[in-house]
Amino acid sequence: MFKALSNPKRLQIFVRLMATCPPGKRCQTDDETTGCCVGEVGGDLGLAPSTVSHHIKELRQAGLIRVERRGQTVECWIDDQCLRSLAKFFDETLSTTAGSEGRAA
Repeated sequence: MFKALSNPKRLQIFVRLMATCPPGKRCQTDDETTGCCVGEVGGDLGLAPSTVSHHIKELRQAGLIRVERRGQTVECWIDDQCLRSLAKFFDETLSTTAGSEGRAA
């Protein structure tokens, strides 16, 4: 997950997806449940559509996002399980680090 997010453009795409709709849920648009279209995600990042697709593929393979094709449209959204895994990692790391600092004092 960290390797996928280490690319600045992928991180921007991930953050944009997080801002677009709640993790694990697709966005509501016109009474129809939809995700964020891959073509929209790249928006103003100055990337070719093929590059955006590559970044989406890397994020999907890392387990950070989910992707579903609906006709000619490809929708994507944040995988809520990945956020729970990341939160757990940081919680455990912070508690271990805090415990280590307390013992060193």
